[in-house]
Amino acid sequence: MPTNVIKILLPALTTFIVGIIGTPLLTHYLYKYKMWKKKSVAKTADGHAATITAKLHGDEERKTPRMGGVVVWGSVLCTTLLFAVLSMIFPGDIFGKLNFLSRNQTWLPLFTLVAGALCGIIDDYLVCREQGTYAGGGLSLRIRLLFVILLGLLAGLWFYVKLDISSIHVPFWGELRLGLLFIPVFILFMIGIYSGGIIDGIDGLAGGIFATIYAAYAVIAFAGNQVDLAAFCAVIVGGLLAFLWFNIPPARFFLSETGTMGLTAALVVVAFLTHGEGVLPIIALPLIVTSASSIIQITSKKLRKGKKVFLVAPLHNHFQALGWPPYKVTMRYWIISALFAMFGVIIALIG
Repeated sequence: MPTNVIKILLPALTTFIVGIIGTPLLTHYLYKYKMWKKKSVAKTADGHAATITAKLHGDEERKTPRMGGVVVWGSVLCTTLLFAVLSMIFPGDIFGKLNFLSRNQTWLPLFTLVAGALCGIIDDYLVCREQGTYAGGGLSLRIRLLFVILLGLLAGLWFYVKLDISSIHVPFWGELRLGLLFIPVFILFMIGIYSGGIIDGIDGLAGGIFATIYAAYAVIAFAGNQVDLAAFCAVIVGGLLAFLWFNIPPARFFLSETGTMGLTAALVVVAFLTHGEGVLPIIALPLIVTSASSIIQITSKKLRKGKKVFLVAPLHNHFQALGWPPYKVTMRYWIISALFAMFGVIIALIG
């Protein structure tokens, strides 16, 4: 037991240190090449003028770089490979036990994290250069969704073919057998959680919430004796804490697409590997609510002749529009996220 705890905490601490050390080099590049969005949000998702959102963000005035998510997945990748290499160079008990890179637990979530991050960094780069398939720069939503669907398809096939998993666990119910339908259901989970990535809108907000979510799944994985997976989740938390060190107001950079796409994709895989997909809507409630608020807003404006439910969507911007200072929104979201994460862990362990 003590060895397992060290196996989880030491890599997490290492990831934090790697992230802190590597950030100055990253920020030097980002500021040198002006890797920030040149224009603020001009239109909403339904094509109308985004006057309130533009006032809240004002990206072109802040000149805050994107691609801050590199701190997270970059430090996670470096730490994971570091411990794996050390275990090969020094195959004794110490480093052999600390290596958490394993085919049955961490290969797939690491792959989805990096694959999503690489797609996201392409979008971020194109946004900063005002190039791409989307007005104003970047990959269009259709292209990004197609990539998420492809990633979900590959991961779903891995679960179905390699791991022989074709059901989802429903708390207090049991296993819901889906057969081949497991794959499209997995893809829907991937799309749904990815859509919650728009929570990356206030300094410190997304980083703190993702850290809480992954910490919750580290506990669930550890309780299920999936120590390697628990270590992987803890390593992501370490990377997110390094990111948050520089993301607190005024943020040095934003998490942006390279962070949110990788983190949301890996999160779905982690949830299914721990059989904790049934509590994912609870643990990741801030992501779900954020996505739902935008869907509700768009639907209301279409069906009710332009009438809105919120002053502006997503929901955290609504609170800002009400007059809440950004730090109040962030801190209260963190508190709610922690409470629902604890509740979700309890349900996962007893359900």
